[in-house]
Amino acid sequence: MDAQARHAAIVDVLRREARGGVVPLVRLVEAALYAPGLGYYVSERSRVGKATGTDFTTAAVLGPMFGELIAAAAQTLVGDLSSHTLVEVGAEPGQAHFASVAPSFAGVRVFRVGEKPELSAHTVLVANELLDAQPFHRFVLQGGGWRELGVRVDGAELTVEALADFSSPQAAAFAASLPLASEGWLLDAPLAAEGLLERLLGGGWSGAVILLDYGKTVAQCLEGSPAGTARAYRHHQLSGAILENLGTQDLTCHVLWDRLEPILVAQGFRSVRLERQEAFFVKQAGAAMERIMTSGDNEATGRLRALTHPAHFGAKFQVLSGIR
Repeated sequence: MDAQARHAAIVDVLRREARGGVVPLVRLVEAALYAPGLGYYVSERSRVGKATGTDFTTAAVLGPMFGELIAAAAQTLVGDLSSHTLVEVGAEPGQAHFASVAPSFAGVRVFRVGEKPELSAHTVLVANELLDAQPFHRFVLQGGGWRELGVRVDGAELTVEALADFSSPQAAAFAASLPLASEGWLLDAPLAAEGLLERLLGGGWSGAVILLDYGKTVAQCLEGSPAGTARAYRHHQLSGAILENLGTQDLTCHVLWDRLEPILVAQGFRSVRLERQEAFFVKQAGAAMERIMTSGDNEATGRLRALTHPAHFGAKFQVLSGIR
């Protein structure tokens, strides 16, 4: 199915369920990413990397080095790795960055985006850019109050308009919690990420959680992002055209870290920290970084710089971690 046909098929799905010709924007995002047989993340294609046809790059493309640093950080957090299973949630097809460190763990299990993971009693849970891959709501400050946005799907083109009411009690509660901003201010909120995180951390397993992603606090969004943080990635091009190319482009927004940290605390995690990716690896995997820097392997040191330098992944991404 070509891009145009996939987009049209997703719009048809939305038209069949629209009420008054409008669906909540969060539902459009959900369908664009996960509609069975149509969504961006359910298609069997390479999305991550620098090869032709890919759309974006993550730290995981650095391969075994990423796995080595995560394993070193996990050892700092939990001690003996041999009693813990490493569980990665949200991995892309074909990635094998943990293969070289697998013998250090009791086992390694990898789950794709959208799959339901099974967690062992002692787990090191790793999620790299999983939370930003969840459906997001969009809110607008309109008429002195926050309203949720929807998308009209019964016309020749998709257009955005405010919903008459909120799409869910969760969306209503979130909007009620927000301070006022300037008229027309947009705020994108991946509320689905909160539910996903609660499910992942449930079950009473012990170990560590390492969440790597890009995000802001609600306050930061209301201070410096008047147009919201939602964007599309396609062929390594960043765009604000989130209503186009449904099913063939990634739709994402910044996670809201101050909404996620309390979930770890409520689930019994301690030593909960949010750090820049650079600081996390320096603190938790410093010895492994030093070995790489002194190895004399120029290619390896170059990859390490890409992972940790503030001009690359080091400052653009953050890590939320904790132990239980």
